[in-house]
Amino acid sequence: MSDLKDLEKKIGKVPRVFRDMAEKDPMMYDKILEFDNYIWADGSLTKQTKKILAIAITAAMRDNRALAAQMAGAKNLGVKKEEIEEALRVAFLLSGMPAYAQGRNELDALYE
Repeated sequence: MSDLKDLEKKIGKVPRVFRDMAEKDPMMYDKILEFDNYIWADGSLTKQTKKILAIAITAAMRDNRALAAQMAGAKNLGVKKEEIEEALRVAFLLSGMPAYAQGRNELDALYE
């Protein structure tokens, strides 16, 4: 079973669902992390670019927890605040002011 500390280092805060899964169904947990590692690996897009995309998507979905987790992961990868701001503007254009406002609140809290 993959170590939860490694996941915490990678994404910031480990959601409870992953902690529970690691304990109750370690095989499922390992398979999900294997798939997660595949998706986030550098390819045509860098990990940083993928995180920026994920931030825009979670802001548009208005998922506070996922947005905070994606932003923490982006910061850990060295994504600049200005890059995230641009992604939030795209979310605003396509999803409206609530997505942008929510994203800015998370961004300001994380980078202060």
